[in-house]
Amino acid sequence: MPEFTKSVGFIGAGRMATALARGCVESGLMTVGQLISADPSLDARHAFADQVAGVAVFDTNEPILARADIIVLAIKPQVMPDVLADIGNQVTEQQLVVSIAAGVTLKKLAKALPTDSRLIRVMPNTPCLVGEGASCFSRGSSATDEDAEDIRLVLESVGRVFEVAENQLDAVTGLSGSGPAFVYKMIEALAQGGTQMGLPEELALELASQTAKGAAQMVLTTGLSPAALREQVTSPGGTTVAGLEALAKLEGAEAFREAVVAATKRSQELGES
Repeated sequence: MPEFTKSVGFIGAGRMATALARGCVESGLMTVGQLISADPSLDARHAFADQVAGVAVFDTNEPILARADIIVLAIKPQVMPDVLADIGNQVTEQQLVVSIAAGVTLKKLAKALPTDSRLIRVMPNTPCLVGEGASCFSRGSSATDEDAEDIRLVLESVGRVFEVAENQLDAVTGLSGSGPAFVYKMIEALAQGGTQMGLPEELALELASQTAKGAAQMVLTTGLSPAALREQVTSPGGTTVAGLEALAKLEGAEAFREAVVAATKRSQELGES
């Protein structure tokens, strides 16, 4: 594990901030002394402290601004204007500002912060909570290669990470940001099919979940395309063909594609508002 000497402060102590902080500690990337968090919600502060024992948690942002090398804005988009107004004139040129708020562009961040602030925008997803995240980030014009590497290391502590152009982040939001909900819907439907055909509910759900996990891992580790892997389990006149024909008849696969498109378009709309 590379030596990571920076301090990271989270403005917002919700689930994603908690997941990132816990990942950094459990992976050995950072110690609790390098982390700090702030949130006005007492419940959020208690939950963060329970999950990441030993990390200092505050009810105001001042300690973050005074101590953190990297400031992570782990807040909802609708409260971003108020937070930026609060911290805007206190961020220094030595600090990197990272946003994980969906739809808040680098341009909007730059407008509210000092000129030439170092900015990075991140789109994580909820499987970060179990160390299986898929995160993408885009850097602002003043962010350095070192800044990008720092964020890559933090995000790798909770899953896989990719750098993309900012104009691709809406599609990332539609695919990996919203995608877990689509996969949960698929797992739910698979389990319901198993139950309908006689399996106990608990067993059907466990089989569906493990099947989805195993199939995804096959794509990630074999280097084969989903189409090639699908062909490996599809025999002429067999059970899989029957199932795929039913899926095609109901346009099931196309529905998932359209779900990503719809989620991406909504992300674009939110970014324009």
